[in-house]
Amino acid sequence: MIKAIALDDEPLALEILQSLCAEIDYIDLQKTFSKSEEAFKYLKKYPVDLLFLDINMPAISGLDFYKKLPHKTMVIFTTAYSQYAVEGFTLSATDYLLKPISFSRFQQAAEKALQQWKYQNQNLEQQHLFIRADYSLVKILFSDILYIEGLDDYLKIHIQNQKTVVTRMTLKTILQKLPETEFVRVHRSFIVPVSKIERIRNKIIYIDQAEIPISASFETAFFDFLSKKQ
Repeated sequence: MIKAIALDDEPLALEILQSLCAEIDYIDLQKTFSKSEEAFKYLKKYPVDLLFLDINMPAISGLDFYKKLPHKTMVIFTTAYSQYAVEGFTLSATDYLLKPISFSRFQQAAEKALQQWKYQNQNLEQQHLFIRADYSLVKILFSDILYIEGLDDYLKIHIQNQKTVVTRMTLKTILQKLPETEFVRVHRSFIVPVSKIERIRNKIIYIDQAEIPISASFETAFFDFLSKKQ
C-alpha cells in the first residue's frame, strides 16, 4: 500500500483528489493539507511514499516546497498551468497532472507511482537474515518484520502474517544485522522498521495491532532519524 498525502491551497481540489484516490485500491491517502507549513511539519515526523502537490500556491510554490523536503518522496504535481511541466520533470517527478484531472489520466499517474514504488522496495524485499529458533534456521525477510521485542537475552520477532519467532539474541546484536536505513531502536525493548509505522501519537508508535512506546532516552535520536531519512 502506497502511503500518500496531498497539498493544495484549494479545498475543492483536495476533495477531488480524495475522490480519485478512493478509487485506487493501492493508494492510501492518509491526510490532506491546504497550508504548506502544516504539510511540511507532518512530513518531517511522518514520511510518506507519495505526495500529490499543487504547484501554484500563495505561500510557496510546489516546486520549491518539494526541493525543501528532508526525505525522498515520490511526487505527482498537480496544476492548472502547463508551463510548469518541464521544471516539474527535472525534479524527477513521477508524473504531472493538469487540472481538471480526469480519472483515466489519474489512473495512469497512479500506475506510474505503483511501478516506481515497487522498484524502490524490491531490494528490501529480497534481503533477509537467518535466525536460529526451534532447533532450526528460520529465514526472515526484512520486509516482513513488523517490529522486534527484546526480553533480556531473548528476542520476539513479530512478522507480518506469520508466527512470531523467538530466538536467543540481544537487541544490540540483531540491530547490527538489519539495514540501518530502515530499522531504528525506539526503546530499550523495541526496534521498529520505519516502513511499517502507521502513525505516531503521544510518544506511541502504532504498527499493525501493536502500540510501541518511544522512550525518553531514544526519542531525540528517533525523530532525528525520521527527519533525515532519505
